[in-house]
Amino acid sequence: YPSGNLAIIVVREKKRLICIVQEDKPNNAKIRAVFKSNGRSTCYYPNGAVWINMNIQGGQYLDQEGSRVRRWTWPNSIMSSGPHVPLSPVFISLNRHMGVRILGQDKITVSFLAMGQQAKFNVGTKVQVSDVSQLPPPTWLGEDELLLLAFRVRILWLFDRLRGCLNFPSNEQWDKIKPPAYLITQTLKILQLCTTSDISDELCSSVRAIVNA
Repeated sequence: YPSGNLAIIVVREKKRLICIVQEDKPNNAKIRAVFKSNGRSTCYYPNGAVWINMNIQGGQYLDQEGSRVRRWTWPNSIMSSGPHVPLSPVFISLNRHMGVRILGQDKITVSFLAMGQQAKFNVGTKVQVSDVSQLPPPTWLGEDELLLLAFRVRILWLFDRLRGCLNFPSNEQWDKIKPPAYLITQTLKILQLCTTSDISDELCSSVRAIVNA
């Protein structure tokens, strides 16, 4: 930045390249955007809320309250479910010097403008999978939504248990009652999200504790 503060950092993590955009502060600068060569990228509002989130399937644009404004899928991407939604060009300003332009999966540009000069960084990448089974689970769920899903499944388990107790008052019958198949399936899906999604270990442990209580 003109202030001398570091604006963009490019690092290598194993076989991946990561481009990090920081805010204009000398100390404890917050991250405003992260672009990874594996197709996962995120832009953040000044308050830290997710602004844009992208992966190998597509992306989504959120407001500062976390509500989705729009979403899109990349052309020729393989979706496990849901319709293909084309991308409308996205332009956002991270601050007075930094901007992001999204025209396609391999056409994502970070622009830096200061003192009448401009620099552009192409941070887009062309990453696809050839098999639906290799797709990661949808990443549209936030941490709060994942917790709500876990609590919902847990409540359904308790209701099913209560129903069984009312139908079979004898204690000897309780252990023989099997839960509905849909509850088992939902529980397994939530646990799978914990192991494959980009969430903290603490949240993952909390979700497991809720559904396995």
